[in-house]
Amino acid sequence: MSVGAGWARRNLGLEYPRERGDERVPASAAGARAADDRELARELIEFDSEAPEGEAFRALATAAPGGLGEFVEIKWPKGLEPRPGRRPTGSSLPRADLLIVTWTTDEGHALARVLTPGHDSHQKPDALDPANWRPYRKNYTQIAALMRAGCPAREYGWLGTYWTTQIGTNTCVLFKSDSHMSQDGPKLPNALVWRQLIEDVRPRWVITTGTGGGIGSQFEVGDVIVSRFVGFDCSRGFKKLNKLSYASPTEPPAARLKKAQALFRFNAQFLPRDNKRPPQIIHSTDAASGVLTTDFFGFDTSDNRFGLQGKGDLSEMGDAVLGMVCQELGSKAPSYTIVRNVSDPEINATGLTFAQQRAMAADIYKAYGRWSSVCSAITCWAIAAAA
Repeated sequence: MSVGAGWARRNLGLEYPRERGDERVPASAAGARAADDRELARELIEFDSEAPEGEAFRALATAAPGGLGEFVEIKWPKGLEPRPGRRPTGSSLPRADLLIVTWTTDEGHALARVLTPGHDSHQKPDALDPANWRPYRKNYTQIAALMRAGCPAREYGWLGTYWTTQIGTNTCVLFKSDSHMSQDGPKLPNALVWRQLIEDVRPRWVITTGTGGGIGSQFEVGDVIVSRFVGFDCSRGFKKLNKLSYASPTEPPAARLKKAQALFRFNAQFLPRDNKRPPQIIHSTDAASGVLTTDFFGFDTSDNRFGLQGKGDLSEMGDAVLGMVCQELGSKAPSYTIVRNVSDPEINATGLTFAQQRAMAADIYKAYGRWSSVCSAITCWAIAAAA
């Protein structure tokens, strides 16, 4: 699917060009582009569809689906329904069989709704809710000293939030990170956060999960890429990492992926009406069908503006840090996999300025990021149930 102005009209209820902000992209200096990328990435990281800003967006995007309050309960296989744990205690994360990490506010909402029902991932520093995921502050002062002033973790006063759940016989720690490669600055403290999470949990499997941009017109919103292959495609602040690639030596357990795909049907009605088929799980077989980590807000376009085509099936902004850390850990590293849903399809560049394409990509995320993340959360369930 390659989407344009007609698709946006039918599935978002928006016309392009829009009056607000779709011509705001700086046209010159690399520093200005990097800062603008960081600002837009943060806007999407923190966009909260369950807050007034989500209601305001849906008031404009009249064809967009509602919030997760409309979520349809999933009929899990008997004995494999997620069972959230009690409120965690202590400064360290608990030991568990799996560590599952997600990144944006809406990704967290979806992961929590699927795997820890009754306990949301989102917390407000000035009004903590004891029923929601617990803030994680271990070694915060030392790690935050390496972060750029004003990044999310420094503003919130923690590295992320977490809770536990059990799926079958396997225990899971779920972590919503507020440390991000795109936000923390050039010292890459997110690598230290990854090391600490793995050291605390000592999992057999690590999953990093969330949204991303599908590379190629074959992908629909809601499709899920499962990949042990991940690499950097960096041209801004992390050029030294460009073209480094990693692969977990072990394929993720696939025995329940077919069942997971069948479970998508409960909430598939909240995906775009123009989708030509139900969402699918695509299992990567090599780096060329894996996941690509960029240091810019990249998305696929019909004219291949960012040169992503042929390098992977999906682009996002951080997962290769996990691959790098696991390579450094060597024999002590857990197995890992990336589970990313297509929240943004390929944009048809015909008749749209680049600024309009960029604004459309952001709007599609705001409309469908949470609902496509329901699909990747169910896929995480399948891997945990089979691990």
